[in-house]
Amino acid sequence: MTDERYLRLLSEKFPNAQAVVTELINLRAILSLPKGTEHFVSDLHGESSAFIHMIKNASGVVRKKVDEVYGYALSEEEKRAICALIYYPDERIELIKRFYAGEEVDGLFKMNSQISKLPTLEEWYRKRLHQVVDIARAVTIKYSRSKVQKLLPKDYAYIIGELLHESHLELKDRNTYYNAIIDAIIETGCADQLLIAISYLIHGLTIDTLHIVGDIFDRGPGAAKILDVLSTVRDYDIQWGNHDIEWMGAMAGNLALLATVLRVSIRYANIETLEEGYGINLLPLANFAMTVYGDDPCTIWQTKDFENNPRLTRSAQLMAKMHKAISIIQFKLEGQTVLRHPEWHMDHRAVLDKIDFEKGTITLDGTTYPLLDTNLPTIDPKDPYRLSQYEQDLMNQLWRSFRKSEKMQRHLRMLYEHGSLYLVRNGFLLYHAAIPLNADGSFTEAEVCGQRVSGKALMDRTDAVIRQAYYGEGEAKQNALDYMLYLWEGEHSPLYNKDRMTTFERYFISDKTPHEEKKGAYFSLADDEKVCAHILAEFGLDSATGRIVNGHVPVRTIKGETPTRANGKRFVIDGGFSKPYQEKTGIAGYTLIYNSHGIQLVEHESFESREQAILSGSDIHSRTLLQDFSGKRIRIKDTDKGKELLEQIEALEQLLQRYRDGSFRQAL
Repeated sequence: MTDERYLRLLSEKFPNAQAVVTELINLRAILSLPKGTEHFVSDLHGESSAFIHMIKNASGVVRKKVDEVYGYALSEEEKRAICALIYYPDERIELIKRFYAGEEVDGLFKMNSQISKLPTLEEWYRKRLHQVVDIARAVTIKYSRSKVQKLLPKDYAYIIGELLHESHLELKDRNTYYNAIIDAIIETGCADQLLIAISYLIHGLTIDTLHIVGDIFDRGPGAAKILDVLSTVRDYDIQWGNHDIEWMGAMAGNLALLATVLRVSIRYANIETLEEGYGINLLPLANFAMTVYGDDPCTIWQTKDFENNPRLTRSAQLMAKMHKAISIIQFKLEGQTVLRHPEWHMDHRAVLDKIDFEKGTITLDGTTYPLLDTNLPTIDPKDPYRLSQYEQDLMNQLWRSFRKSEKMQRHLRMLYEHGSLYLVRNGFLLYHAAIPLNADGSFTEAEVCGQRVSGKALMDRTDAVIRQAYYGEGEAKQNALDYMLYLWEGEHSPLYNKDRMTTFERYFISDKTPHEEKKGAYFSLADDEKVCAHILAEFGLDSATGRIVNGHVPVRTIKGETPTRANGKRFVIDGGFSKPYQEKTGIAGYTLIYNSHGIQLVEHESFESREQAILSGSDIHSRTLLQDFSGKRIRIKDTDKGKELLEQIEALEQLLQRYRDGSFRQAL
């Protein structure tokens, strides 16, 4: 029985029986509609151009709609032209207008030779408006008019609505009416705005919900651009990855992670996100590095892929010095943090006190190794983890730059408001990396900020601590902020789950033995169907029908690995969106698509460029690896949203009964 107080509140929104009946009819109709399309992607790693194009082409769904609508009636060239317009309407229209104005636009005429068959720009508008409306109608057919209406710009909602829903007229009248609208749009100079608005409507409805299963940041230059685009997406969620937590910790004030963000960005010659994306001033770090390491060749600190980054204005030598400077600061700050938290059992990551500065060696796990770099002027052998005053001032200055970046703080709020450590949705369990397991498949019990937890409780407690690091106060907030470092590199972290992170060893020791990072049991056991069923049951999902989706570990397709694991119970969808990973994977990412027909797993080829997509209609070529269609159309009533609507219907039915038996007064 619904709470009486809730019914009273509900009656304020629906003040009489007629209002309730109208809403009941609406909700029951919605339940019968096909479910919206969900897209799952992971490990974007700053690859903004490919991600943005994927949003625009809906992982190939838009092209499929064009094929469905036109079949063999249009040439390949013509279909590519329609798609290019839908993907990038603003830019494409500008090119077309330049073409008809007599300007030479390289490649445009060659790609789309049929333009020459259209005598005027007005004829081009007329043809494209008809075609784009055809595609929009095919996309919107499974949605209620009210949902479509909410996505339309107010100024053009009526016109677009008429174009999409003119089928109530007789055929002859319909064509006359429809063509009259198109002609009026062109004559009044509104064709550009209508084409753009309808294209954006297609974008908004081909992806009903977007799930980002972790790792927006690092490696590629466009993490800030990805988050800017996400802010325009109607319905999205993020399951935090380890690289997201690294940046979130830095943005929130964990100085060890702030140093880590800087080190990783410089190591991979990827400071564009910091400087151009967020306006972070790295000049203080450059000055510090030149002052301290001016005569140091910094041989082992050369950044990766430096020569492949034409936008990088600093010299390779300066970047190497900056790389060394921030790395030493990171090792100091990490050491301070892990020594402050003995309960983490991470003393082995405090390594600076294990250096013999006279001999230029370090002793780890009983073995002594020579250091590849012994010029360490900022480390005091008597107090190796203490920052010098110059280093402390530098970190304070960098933290102020992070804190004052309006865009960075806005994106941090987005990550918290739309993010979580895991998500259960429509029979799927989404998390980025792992659920810590013991060797026998049982859930690992670990201490998370004072509580010993395992399985779902560990994930819930960790999620709460991550939020406390941002929203909390006092000592609890500081402890939670420290714990973000553990989540980045701790053994029982569900975002890392290896016995150690050997960053120092990989820089300073040539012997590969101490470089090993042993993965947790999850990474070998989770390919077992029974283990996946055990995990699904722990999170309240049907172990027979539920599925796990995660990323984190690149699928080496080039070596025969498959994203489908545990007899279809788990999907690993890290396929290498980021270009640096594509040599390992052999492809350029996966998208898992769950629509009203079932599940599709789509494999993508590398994206050429946004410029070529606009100019020549080039696309991301995708291949469907798997289709799991039951034959029965999945309706909204079959989804989690449907369950919510059924609860609303039950409450409304009770309210209607109150009105009809006279126990609630109705408004006239």
